[in-house]
Amino acid sequence: QVQLVESGGGLVQAGDSLRLSCAASGRTFSSYAMGWFRQAPGKEREFVAAISWGGGGTMYADSVKGRFTVSRDNAKNTVYLQMNSLKPEDTAVYYCAAARVFGRTRNEYNYWGQGTQVTVSS
Repeated sequence: QVQLVESGGGLVQAGDSLRLSCAASGRTFSSYAMGWFRQAPGKEREFVAAISWGGGGTMYADSVKGRFTVSRDNAKNTVYLQMNSLKPEDTAVYYCAAARVFGRTRNEYNYWGQGTQVTVSS
């Protein structure tokens, strides 16, 4: 069992940066690939970024590539999402998730956090 708690969301202006954190419980954090997803009002939850177990592999949605960076610190059981050059269309609830496989589809992820709101004003 893995419990995930996100933090770091907030209200920012377009062009600003935010760093989200996701703290995981348990002693097996390094055995999980970690992903970030987001859900805007009235839309499906969508993939944002993922990082492999040791951090050597990453993948991103096209909409955030070059602006967002995912990283992890296995010693701290924490995964991060650095978001730069934020746009109003990045406004959503952001969720972190854990999976045994390194992928980008929701069904691959077994554990989810409660989400943190990111609002970007124009």
